[in-house]
Amino acid sequence: MTKQHANWSPYDNNGGSCVAIAGADYCVIAADTRMSTGYNILTREYSKISQLAEKCVMASSGFQADVKALQKVLSARHLIYQHQHNKQMSCPAMAQLLSNTLYYKRFFPYYSFNVLGGLDNEGKGCVFTYDAVGSYERVGYSSQGSGSTLITPFLDNQLKSPSPLLYPPVDAVTPLAEAEAVELVKTVFASATERDIYTGDKVEIVILNASGIHREYMDLRKD
Repeated sequence: MTKQHANWSPYDNNGGSCVAIAGADYCVIAADTRMSTGYNILTREYSKISQLAEKCVMASSGFQADVKALQKVLSARHLIYQHQHNKQMSCPAMAQLLSNTLYYKRFFPYYSFNVLGGLDNEGKGCVFTYDAVGSYERVGYSSQGSGSTLITPFLDNQLKSPSPLLYPPVDAVTPLAEAEAVELVKTVFASATERDIYTGDKVEIVILNASGIHREYMDLRKD
């Protein structure tokens, strides 16, 4: 009989899905509130969305312990920035900081898959999408997490982002009105919840615009 060795991993995947959509003067970031491990639901009320700056919000799926560590690092770096520059970090600056922070840990990465959303210096919506080691891109919309393989084709079909190879470059912001973008987010989460066991319970939707930040919630199926 062969000896069985216990396999230990420093990582876990707690599942969940995140979506962000950038508009002409708004940004919608959403994530479900289910946190799982394997076939167990650890909690149905876990927020995956973190406000990093006045006009910048991050939604993260993956290993939530690493996400928490990443949020702490970004919060500390942002505090140092505020003391040195006497202002809040802009969303594109925070996007670069997040990329640098992830890349710095590339040999033992934060197992987190992030999407960053907010308003840029001109008041336009912006979305940045990441891999685990800091490669990032500014896009009009993005999805990360266990339901992203179901959500991304849906968004591609509805929003049809212009090719990044076009010259002159075409603005990636989506043509939808804010209310339409919120409805689209609710639809994609209701759809993904039907097929992905790690997405469910509730969707938290954060809307950023010139008047500030507000949140909406919608119940999803709980099985």
